[in-house]
This record gives sequence, structure tokens and C-alpha cells, in this order.
Amino acid sequence: MDQMTTPSGAAAARATDNAIAIAAIAVLIVSYAVNAMDRTLFPLMLTDVRREYGFSLPQGGLLSTVFTLGMTLAGIPTGYLMSRYSRKAVIQIGILIYSAATVITVIATGFADMLLYRTITGIGEAMQLTALLAVFSSYFSRNRAAGVGLLNYAYAGGAAIGPWLGARLLVGYGSWRAPMIAFGLVGFAMMILIAAVVRPHLSETRGGENQTIASGGAASLNNHNTIVLAILSVLFGLALYGYLGMYPTFLREHLHFAPSDAGRVMSFYGLGVLVSLFTGWLGDRFSTRLVLALSFLVASGVAALLFNGPVDFATQGALSFVLGATFSGTIFVNLAASHVKAVAANLAGRASGLFVTCVYGSATVAGYLIGWIAKLSGWTIAGNLQLVALCIVGAAVALLLRPERMAQSRQAA
Repeated sequence: MDQMTTPSGAAAARATDNAIAIAAIAVLIVSYAVNAMDRTLFPLMLTDVRREYGFSLPQGGLLSTVFTLGMTLAGIPTGYLMSRYSRKAVIQIGILIYSAATVITVIATGFADMLLYRTITGIGEAMQLTALLAVFSSYFSRNRAAGVGLLNYAYAGGAAIGPWLGARLLVGYGSWRAPMIAFGLVGFAMMILIAAVVRPHLSETRGGENQTIASGGAASLNNHNTIVLAILSVLFGLALYGYLGMYPTFLREHLHFAPSDAGRVMSFYGLGVLVSLFTGWLGDRFSTRLVLALSFLVASGVAALLFNGPVDFATQGALSFVLGATFSGTIFVNLAASHVKAVAANLAGRASGLFVTCVYGSATVAGYLIGWIAKLSGWTIAGNLQLVALCIVGAAVALLLRPERMAQSRQAA
């Protein structure tokens, strides 16, 4: 009788394991959505913060993007940290840090301590992101870019919901502090949910059981593709956070959009990121060099229209949607996956850390830089220099990549 029931019992166990894995993946995706919500919230609050504290435009820009300094400082060390501790633990600690720092920001007394709290926020966000990139690129080892694209759905959701919900809370409570506290509490709840649902066999996997990596991945981070990808990541960080950090301020202070309308436009950007699973698949199937070069060119054209074209709500929303699909939906996904593809599997965590450090290292000064240029020469020139021109340079640099030297997955013999 036992022999008769064993197959059905095994099938039930497999079904249970699959259900647990799906639930765990869903929880990790939602946790990154909370990360994205937290990142997109402060730029929307910036006009109100500047009004209350009397900060200048460059100071506001620095506050908006200085969290990326924390991400820069934490990126590579987190890669090493994951070699000693579980990825799950690193994810939870990261959420704890940025959620607490978000809440504490509301009691800031001036520029210096607010700058510190915003920096600490980035440390936690980098820890979570670096660990999640390693989890998803390893668990989906045969299709790394598609795996990162799936994770990026979380950013799409968070970037769409965050500005919309933040604007509603801002208007409803009449205070920029209310959304900050609410988003911090959501982060604490996610920590508890991850502890309950995510199992080590998913978060700590180093690749599929029946898969291996073919020749092509470099044995160290000091290789041609990684160097080119690092340069691209720096350029991308400057352009991306020139937009994310200060575009809401451009909408509210230059185009005179209401807070709710500015929030809706930024939500369109988040919706554009929903293409990331498809663009990740493209990156796995076609030349990384071609995908990245074309994406940077498209981004330069869209950015030119954003800062030089029509200023009505519908056009700005549509262009933000396309930029979201290009920036965070395509370039971010394929850059992150390419950093991992460029090296051997055992260096996945360090490669993810390098990616985070490069993108967010340059992003640290992105808000201040575009705010400074806008103060001197106006928003049009600022957008043309920091977004349009840098994306054109990025397209040229992407042509230096050598995809044939990157790791390709195949079935183990």
C-alpha cells in the first residue's frame, strides 16, 4: 500500500514546494516594490520640503539623490557580505535600515541631518537590491536578463504606486511627513513577511541543478566587458537620476503641475518599466551590444522631447512612459544582467555589487548637478546636457562590448 501511495505523495510534495517557491518569489518581488516606492517618494515631496526648510534648488537636488551615495558605499561590501551571511538576512537587514531612515527623516532639523538620513536610506536599499539581483540572476541562471526583468516588475509596480499614493497622502494629510511615515511602516511589515515565507533553498541557490555555465565568463572583475559595463553604468546613473531625482521638481516648479498631476506623470514612468520581462528576454536572445546601444539612442531622443517639446500633461505622461520602458525597463535590466554574465558564476554577487556601486555612485551627484545647471542656464539646457548628451555617449560606449566573451548557459551533460 505504501508503494501505491508514494508517487502521489511525491507529487503532492512537489506541488507544495512549487507553491512555496512561487509565494517566496512573489514576496521578494513585492519587497522590491516597496524599495522602489521609497525611492520615488522623496523627489515628489521635495517642493514641500524646500518650502519648509528654505533649501536651494541644488541643495534639494542633492537631498533627492544623496541616498545613492549610501548605495554606492554599500554595493561592493554587500557582495562580500553575502559570501558570509545568507542573502535572505541581507535583504531583511537592508529593508530595516532604509525603512527606519525614511521614518527618521521626518524629524530632521536642517540640511545636514536630513542629508545623513537620506544617505543611510541608500545603504539599506543597496543591501536589498544587491542581494535580490544575486537571488534572481542565480535562480533563473539560464535566462539571467529575464530573471532580472521579472524582478524589475517590482520596480515598475513601486514606481507607479509610490508617486500616486504619496501624492494622495500628501494632499490628504497636508504634510509631506505622513507619506514618509506610512512608507516606512510598510517596509517593516515586509521584513516580517519575508521571514515567514522565503526559504533558504530559494534565496541561497547558486544556479539550477541541471544547468551549468559555458565558457565565456571572466575569472575576475578585471576584464574588458566589466570595465565597459562599469563606464556605461556610471553614465546611466547620471542620466537616470538626473531624471528621477529632479524631474518631479521640473514638473511642479517649471511647468507648474499640481502635486497630483506630477505624481501621475511619474506613475506613467513606473508603468513603462512593465516591459522589463520582455526586454530581458531580448537581452538573453540578442546581442547585448546592440540592445544597449539602441536603448541609449532611444532614451536620448525621448529625453530631448521631454525638455524641449510639448509641456501638456498628456504628452509629458506619454514620454515618461516611454522613458520608463527604455531606462528602467531595458537599460537597467540588461546592464545588471550583463555584469553577471561577464564573469564566472561564483562572482555573481560581486558583479551585482559593482553594478550597484557604479550606477548609484554617479547618481549621488546627479540631482545636484542637474539642479546646478538648471539654476545657471535653465531646465532645457540642463536636460539636454545631463540626459540627451550622456545617452548619446552611452550608445557609443555600448558598441565597445564583446558579447562573445560573456557567459552563456547550457544544459549540463
